[in-house]
Amino acid sequence: MRGLLLIPALVAAALVYAAFDADSGIQRWLQMRADLEASRARIEEIRREVYALQRDAVELEDDPFAIESAIREDLKLARPGELVLRLSDGNASNPRFP
Repeated sequence: MRGLLLIPALVAAALVYAAFDADSGIQRWLQMRADLEASRARIEEIRREVYALQRDAVELEDDPFAIESAIREDLKLARPGELVLRLSDGNASNPRFP
């Protein structure tokens, strides 16, 4: 009976030792899993960006007004007599506008 209890104790001790031993590879494996999850999140973010760009491209192909608007926005141009309002993105710290 005593021998049967010794085996799980030895296995548990070996697992604890391996978890804290830098040469065992467990810490590296855990870091790689974390890196993999971060990479998957970045891939999903890039897929959303690609989808938005594809949607914008379709709009630009079919709508002359959208083309003109995009060009004027990129070049920061306005038509004669047109009033352009530039709104802050909220990151500027102005004490008058909380």
